[in-house]
Amino acid sequence: MDAPAESAARAEIVVDLDAIRHNVTRLRISTGATTADGPQLMVVVKADGYGHGMVPVARAAREAGADWLGVATLDEAVALRGSGDSGRLMCWLASPGEDYRPALEQDVDVAAYTPGQVAEIAAAARAVGTPARVHLKFDTGLSRGGASRADWQGLIDAALAASPDVVPVGLWSHLACSDEPDHPANAAQETAFRAAVALVEVAGVRPEVRHLANSAAALLRPSARFDLVRCGIATYGLSPAPAVATSADLGLVAAMTVRGTVVMGRDLAAGDGVSYGHTFVAPEPMHVALVPMGYGDGIPRHASSTAQVQVGGQRARVLGRICMDQFVVAAPQAQAGDAVVLFGPGDDGEPTAQDWAQWCDTISYEIVTRIGGRQQRRWIHT
Repeated sequence: MDAPAESAARAEIVVDLDAIRHNVTRLRISTGATTADGPQLMVVVKADGYGHGMVPVARAAREAGADWLGVATLDEAVALRGSGDSGRLMCWLASPGEDYRPALEQDVDVAAYTPGQVAEIAAAARAVGTPARVHLKFDTGLSRGGASRADWQGLIDAALAASPDVVPVGLWSHLACSDEPDHPANAAQETAFRAAVALVEVAGVRPEVRHLANSAAALLRPSARFDLVRCGIATYGLSPAPAVATSADLGLVAAMTVRGTVVMGRDLAAGDGVSYGHTFVAPEPMHVALVPMGYGDGIPRHASSTAQVQVGGQRARVLGRICMDQFVVAAPQAQAGDAVVLFGPGDDGEPTAQDWAQWCDTISYEIVTRIGGRQQRRWIHT
């Protein structure tokens, strides 16, 4: 008896790990990380690899030559170590009272923003019997995490006082306007960071790495590369500065495709309202298709009546409000079982994550990171 044919997925996220490897290789070349005097490359895999899957992406990135991995939380770092990763790994976000011990036991670099945080890290290091590798963060103008300028010296002094339990192996900051290369904040923050580095050097500290550049600065501002660049969104094939350079311009390939299967097709008469609130009313007879994904799966509700998908190889506009589980698109001749692509690399005419970002007045980071819900996730080229 023949095996039944594999059914099409109702809704799935397909992640191309070859695209990840390609992008990491491209970033190494573009930032000079392949040269003896170039910066090292950190691939940022926080937030479950920007929605792509932290562990598979991390493995692909290491295979392509990533020197470091970066995550936000201690839990993420410990999970990566549990998956078998053993290279240099940094995490940078912890709340007061969190337990640093599991991360320090597994050779994870951690960040310190305040003297109080240094003290907590030092106590954890004493408890596990191993010095903590710490990256001191200096706020240079983002006004988010890190020591304010008035507190720079206090952070440095706290780190030195915590020796030998704390070893300051890194100095870092984060840019506010790197996606706008000509914005004056970039030069101001770079100048401030150099001033912070000089303060540390006066104190006699010689860190292993100084790092400021995220994806946009790593690609568009060579002076900000220092010893290490942190690449997040570019790893996934999306431009960090779409108003300046597209993914194609940067030689990047989008790794995520979101697709599924049409549930049903139906005909509307002129005057028929579509979805909640009847915010769309058919102006004439038309054929529509029902797509089985919604805001419960991370499809932005504010893309209602604005976004497009691809059905049967043709663009189809969303009609009316996106619901929790489903939405309707204008798709002549579409029937149940037809393939639908919400976004992908764009090579076959399908929308891209950047298209969805523009339709939603947001950034591609949010589009790919929020996607998920009940969709299956599948990795190819593993």
